[in-house]
Amino acid sequence: MFNIFKINKIFEITSKAPKYIFIIFIIVLSIGLAEALFLSPEDYIQSHSVRIMYVHVPSAWIALGIFSLIACLSIISFIFKNKNFSLIAKSLAPPGFVLNIIALVTGSIWGKPTWGTWWAWDARITSMLILVLFYSMYILAWRIFDKKEQANKITSIIAIVGVINVPIIKFSVDWWSTLHQESSVKVFSETSIHSSMLVPLLIMTAAFSLFALLIFLMKYNTELIKIKNKGLDRL
Repeated sequence: MFNIFKINKIFEITSKAPKYIFIIFIIVLSIGLAEALFLSPEDYIQSHSVRIMYVHVPSAWIALGIFSLIACLSIISFIFKNKNFSLIAKSLAPPGFVLNIIALVTGSIWGKPTWGTWWAWDARITSMLILVLFYSMYILAWRIFDKKEQANKITSIIAIVGVINVPIIKFSVDWWSTLHQESSVKVFSETSIHSSMLVPLLIMTAAFSLFALLIFLMKYNTELIKIKNKGLDRL
């Protein structure tokens, strides 16, 4: 659908959006941090270390969601040769990669007081590490291959193959005996986490979503500028 719009028109919208999103991000993040650090209770077993959850869980959720979206866009782009979907997928990779790294680092920090070790080759941890590798391959492929059509084909294959890892990450705690506990937040069944922890968790998820959107827009606008500099007025 974006093919009918001129680049200048798209850029006019996307270039103005970041400053408004940044303001909303700061407000939501401030509320989320206040809730997570001061108003939410400490865990009766993990004590205050449980507060790492408010960074770890949202970053993991969004990293998984972004890669799933990249795979969907890649399939559409691969089939219909839609350049804008390819550009959006390419621009989504950096925030997804950053949040995936944050999830691994905070998980490691959380693991030390909880499990007594910084790292364990747990099924979920290992599959999240594999996701980072797929993000890395996806981003590097765009840099390595000069021809856009070839880069689009290779990155689409990486995303489509890599998305197989997403359900493995999600259901790893159900399929195997792992250090991770089962999911406390569930969509289709009763959520076991108390509202005093669920509310700040959802607020922080909203904040991290806005953070990801900011990075995406910066990358997307950069790509649009490159296209404009080539003298093209349409995607």
